[in-house]
Amino acid sequence: MEGRNQTSVTEFILIGLTRDPKLQIPLFVLFLQVYIITLLGNIGIILVTRLDARLQTPMYFFLFHLSILDMCYSSVVTPKTLQTLLAEQKNISLLGCAVQMYFYGGFATTECYLLAVMAYDRYVAICNPLLYPVIMSRRLCIQMLSAVYAYGFCNALIHTACIFHLPFCGSNIINHFYCDGPPVLVLTCSDTLGCKLALFIFAGFNCTSTFLAILVSYTYIISSILRIRSAEGRQRAFNTCASHFTAVMIFYGSLFVIYIRPASSYSVEQDKAFSVFYAVLIPMLNPLIYSMRNNEVKAAMIKLWKQFFTAVRGFIK
Repeated sequence: MEGRNQTSVTEFILIGLTRDPKLQIPLFVLFLQVYIITLLGNIGIILVTRLDARLQTPMYFFLFHLSILDMCYSSVVTPKTLQTLLAEQKNISLLGCAVQMYFYGGFATTECYLLAVMAYDRYVAICNPLLYPVIMSRRLCIQMLSAVYAYGFCNALIHTACIFHLPFCGSNIINHFYCDGPPVLVLTCSDTLGCKLALFIFAGFNCTSTFLAILVSYTYIISSILRIRSAEGRQRAFNTCASHFTAVMIFYGSLFVIYIRPASSYSVEQDKAFSVFYAVLIPMLNPLIYSMRNNEVKAAMIKLWKQFFTAVRGFIK
C-alpha cells in the first residue's frame, strides 16, 4: 500500500540481554560487579602511569590512554544495560541511540588503532633500543595519538550518519542491549545495501590495516628477540611486550571468531554474547593483564596502595 500512513520513529525499545525476569537481577549484579572492577582497574592504571616517575615513557603514555578508552567505551554501554535490566520502560530516544552508537564506535575504533600504535612502540623499543628515545619523541607520540583519536571519531561519525540518515518508520524494537549498527539498521524502512556496503568496507579496512600493522611489528620483534644470545636478555625483551601481546591476542582473537564463522551459524543471541565480551569484559581484562604481566606496573600499583593505606591510617589517627 503505497499511500498508507507511516509513523516516524522517535524512540527505540531495547530488548536487552534477556526477557526472563528471573535472570535480570543476577545479570544486573554480575554486570555491576564487572563495571566496578573495570572502573577501579582502569583508574588504577591511569593513576600509576601519571604518578610514578618510572612510568613516564611512551609505552605507559599509550597505556594511560588505553585505560581511558576502555573506561569510556565501557561507560557508554554498561550503565544503560544496567538500567534496562531493572527498568520496566526500556526505551532510548532516537538521539540517545545515535549518540551511544557514535561514542561507542569512536572509542572502539580508536582503541583498535591505538593497539597498532602500541605495537609500533614495542617494535622500536626491541629492534632499535638505542634510538628509541629519539624516534619515540614526545612530539611523535602526541601526533600519533591525535591522529588515532581523530580518525576513530571521524570513522564513527560516518558510521552513525550512514545509519541515522535513513528513515525509521516501522518497528522500533532493537533486539540488543545497546544501539549497535546491525540491529538498528534492520529497523529502517528503506534500501540499506549502500549503507551496509560502506560500513563493511570501513570495518574491513580498520580491522585488516591495524591487524597487519601489529602482525608486521611482532614479526620483527620476535625475530629480534630470537637473535638475543642470553636467555635472560630474551626474557627481559619479551617481558616488555608480553602484556600488549596478550591484550592484542584477546582482542583480535575474539574479533576473528565473530567474522570468520560461517554465516549459517549466526544468531542474535550469539551476537549479543560476543558483544558482551567486547563492550563489557575486554575493558575489564586489559588493566588486569597489564597489572599482572607487567612487573613495573605491578610494583607501581603496590606502592600506590601502600601510600593510600598509610594516608588512611594517618587520617584515622
